Amino acid sequence: MCYNGIRQSFALFERRIATVFIPRYHNEQTDLLMDALLQLKTPEEAYRFLEDVLTVQELKSITQRLEVAVMLRRKVTYQEIAHQTGASTATISRVNRALQYGADGYTLVLDRLEAQQK
Repeated sequence: MCYNGIRQSFALFERRIATVFIPRYHNEQTDLLMDALLQLKTPEEAYRFLEDVLTVQELKSITQRLEVAVMLRRKVTYQEIAHQTGASTATISRVNRALQYGADGYTLVLDRLEAQQK
């Protein structure tokens, strides 16, 4: 194989590696949680499960972060996001970091939600 062929093969290999996701926190309990979430079929089922699993404050925090992510993608300023959602600038910054450098979970979900609304 010539040098260019090796270089092209390596570039393809690098792209494949970049798409593999390895969670930062992974064990049998988190696997069980992910499997449980994937069993939910309707919004009502999701509400039922999350009300049992999360405290009211945990649920509010998660929903607030999702709302912040939506607003950040719409290029809303930190000040306006804080005013509309009540989120601290630290929370907004954390969500922004996740959008920019995270595991692409927000992007995956927000892209699908946007596609569903069209």
